[in-house]
Amino acid sequence: MFFLRHIALYQFRNYEQVAYSFPGRVTGITGLNGSGKTNLLEAIYFLCFARNHTHRSDSSNVSHGKEGFRLEGDFRLMQEEFRVSCVLRETQKKELMVNGEMLKKLSAYMGRFPAVMIAPDDVSLITGTSEERRKWLDTLLSQLDSDYLQQLIAYQKTLTQRNHLLKQAQEQGTIDTALLQVLNEQLVRYGTVIFTTRSHFLADFLPMVGRLYQKIAGGNDRLSVKYESHLQEKDLLSWLEETQQRDIALARTSRGVHRDELVFLMGQQPFKGEASQGQKKSLLFALKLAEWEVLENTKGIPPLLLLDDLFEKLDGERLQQLLQRVIVEGRGQVFITDTDAVRLSEHLEPMGVPFQLISV
Repeated sequence: MFFLRHIALYQFRNYEQVAYSFPGRVTGITGLNGSGKTNLLEAIYFLCFARNHTHRSDSSNVSHGKEGFRLEGDFRLMQEEFRVSCVLRETQKKELMVNGEMLKKLSAYMGRFPAVMIAPDDVSLITGTSEERRKWLDTLLSQLDSDYLQQLIAYQKTLTQRNHLLKQAQEQGTIDTALLQVLNEQLVRYGTVIFTTRSHFLADFLPMVGRLYQKIAGGNDRLSVKYESHLQEKDLLSWLEETQQRDIALARTSRGVHRDELVFLMGQQPFKGEASQGQKKSLLFALKLAEWEVLENTKGIPPLLLLDDLFEKLDGERLQQLLQRVIVEGRGQVFITDTDAVRLSEHLEPMGVPFQLISV
């Protein structure tokens, strides 16, 4: 099993110095709005990923008027104990240590301590830009496959170099064709691996999302979720050669896996334009629960589940279905925030699973 036993925060957001222990599987975190409930969940998430859940800059976590922060946590993974510390220095350099050993590459840390967070603002995963959905998908796949993460890093680096070359060509009226050919070949090599990995994974994952959505939402909303990529039409090299002049005019690469999309439909119409708020939330929970399940099935351990402010956002029936699934039927550690300690207890007690409440 996988548990976070202890966490300490120093100059992290609204916490100057505080520590909490989590002896059980279910922890309720209560307090008024603005007291730091979400910040504590974000600290747990940061310890698991060495970055923010919301993709904000590391420096946004530093307490007002301070320079740098430090997080420390004690994890138990199967029969092993791990002490993790993450420090953001005054120079903005980030350092990550596991059992006293400094990690040279932060990418090597991805997926070591899996976690899933569900927060109210995550509905932007449904209603926001394609970039948000790609980032979510890439985070999930990077936890499952370290080679995928390396290919993704290499692709992004090459894409930046190609875009820089295109901008130079736009400004100077000429392009280094030999360099462009090299960058195209590299982009094809990395992009093809990324496309293939995404395609194989989503072939099983998206039907799982659909089943979970129908279970959560009830009824038949005619939901469909599709993966769309330029590489479904033709290979990437053909695209890069075909769009070269257009790319120079735009000063950016217009085709590739960096433009992939997850499309949500209700019938034949875009989901976000047709769906109610309740249906959007149901789809969000279906995506996140599918993420949670595939991580557990692949890694053999349930990831930490961080549930932020759900009592204010979910109706009673959807809330009970979610709690039943993750607390009663699930095996992993769960953290839940709420402004009302009494309400939180009233929802957790019928689950029949021991829990602790902490106030922040």
